[in-house]
Order: sequence, then C-alpha cells, then structure tokens
Amino acid sequence: MSSNFVRLAGKRYISILSRVWSGTGGAVKNTENTLRKTLQTKFPMAKNVVVSDISGGCGSMYEIYVETAEFKGLSTVKQHRLITEILKSEIKDMHGLRIHTAIPSE
Repeated sequence: MSSNFVRLAGKRYISILSRVWSGTGGAVKNTENTLRKTLQTKFPMAKNVVVSDISGGCGSMYEIYVETAEFKGLSTVKQHRLITEILKSEIKDMHGLRIHTAIPSE
C-alpha cells in the first residue's frame, strides 16, 4: 500500500492529502461516535441515532438519521433545525451534512 494512505479506526483507508485538504491538519475533529453521543444526549427518547462519515473518513461530511418521538408535532424543517442547532459548533468544521429524521410508528 502506498505511504499516502493511513489506516483509520482499523477499517478505512483515506488519503493524507484529503485530510490536509479538509482543513483538519491530519486530525479529525468530529467523529461518528462523538456526534452520535451528542445527539443521544439531547434526544434521550430516540429509538435510532445513526451517524455516518460519508467523506471517506476525513470527517468533513456526515449523514445523520434520528428517529424519535420528540419530533412529534414538528415539521421536517423544525426537526432538522433542532439537529443543526445541537451540532452548531461541530458543523463549523464540516463541508456538508445530510439530515434525515423520523417519528417512530406507535
């Protein structure tokens, strides 16, 4: 394997150049686990919280899915605004974010 790639979390290979290009200077500021824990803390009734790094491991773009009864009565826009408000400081370091929300069927 080329020396331009590093092993991340034991399973993903990413280019060192992509880590530098993302502005992280080699260190990923946000991780799937830290974002998931933050959302689980803010939505204690959540049935599902899934966070996926879709940037290839450099931490610049995430896809988030939150399924919770706490969204009941809120429009999709308001549900997404809640998530972006919770992750406001983390979003500053991201290039992009995909948000999907749902209310569990009873």
